[in-house]
This record gives sequence, C-alpha cells and structure tokens, in this order.
Amino acid sequence: MKQLTPQQKRFVSEYIKTLDAEASARKAGYKCKDLKGFASGLLAKSYIIHEIKAQLNLQIESLSVQKGYVIQKLLQIAEFSLEEEDILDKDGSFTGKKKLRDSSAGLKALEALCKYLGFSSVQAEDEYHEAKIITIANLDDEKI
Repeated sequence: MKQLTPQQKRFVSEYIKTLDAEASARKAGYKCKDLKGFASGLLAKSYIIHEIKAQLNLQIESLSVQKGYVIQKLLQIAEFSLEEEDILDKDGSFTGKKKLRDSSAGLKALEALCKYLGFSSVQAEDEYHEAKIITIANLDDEKI
C-alpha cells in the first residue's frame, strides 16, 4: 500500500470532518486552478479511500458502545415515557384522569429499538409472529 504524504493525511483528516472534498483540499494546503477537480482526483485514488475507511473505523471502534447498553437505554426511555401519570388541574388537584408522560418520545424510542434489533416493518399479511415482550427486568445477553 502506498504511503500517504503529510498533505494527503491532512486532506483525509479534513475530509472525514466535513465530507467536502474541495474545502478539505484547501485546508490541506493544495493550491491549483481547479481545486474541485483535483480533490475529486484525490478521492478517486484507492489508497486515499482506504485511509478514509481506516480512519472512520478507528473512530467507530473508539466509541466502543455495547449493544446491550443501547438497548437498555432505549427500553428505559420507552418505559418511562409511556408510563401513565395523573392529570392535575390548574390548582394542582387530581382530576382523576391519567395521561402518558411523553408518548412521542416513547414511540420514537420504540421505533429506534425496532430498527436497531432489525425488526422489519414490512411483513407478509398471512405470516403470524408471536410477540416477544422484553423489559429491562428480563433482558439478558441471549435476547440481545
């Protein structure tokens, strides 16, 4: 694999931040009449693309967020948001009615959880799938 020059490394670093090839080339110190074309040429080089991918993978690995943690937090948000609470009148007295804390946040958390777990929104109508309810209390590694 070809070694990158310091200027190419700077281009890669800037490109990862902005995804703007022309601006990244400018910040890396390249100077030419057709900077946009030159930057496109840089992105056409396999060793530049390889370095971009390697740098992105390093950033992703440095996050090291566990799947279980993400699932647990989404479940907590959904459960908290979808709990019922009493409705108070303007004087702070109970009205006897209840409402969900934040149904919008709860539904968004459930939607994100479904996407994260790979549940498909499109299913055959004649297919029956037994629903599995997962709560924080019964969450374990086998269900993740």
